[in-house]
Amino acid sequence: MATTPEQIAAILDRLEPLPVTARRMFGEYALYLDERIPAFVTDGILGLKITEYRDERLVPELRGPIYRGSKDYWRIPVELLDDGDWIREAIVETTALVPLPKPKRPRG
Repeated sequence: MATTPEQIAAILDRLEPLPVTARRMFGEYALYLDERIPAFVTDGILGLKITEYRDERLVPELRGPIYRGSKDYWRIPVELLDDGDWIREAIVETTALVPLPKPKRPRG
């Protein structure tokens, strides 16, 4: 089931006041912060990229693909999303560990 605009709005509300934006990608959403993608939202579930960021709440049971054939992400359950301070910290810390995208090569 695809992510609804209401689900994206609710996730972005929980991340305020961070300047996180969501862009449609492959029929779902990528979350951007500081020109980086720390997470995706697929089927209404926030998938946080797995990096060196560690937290006791990120337990092995939360690790898994966010769509068929994807690599593993932290599949963040609603009860963790509801902890606004925690999810904002997790997004900020993960973003800091995600490399900047490679510059696009000019056409021509």
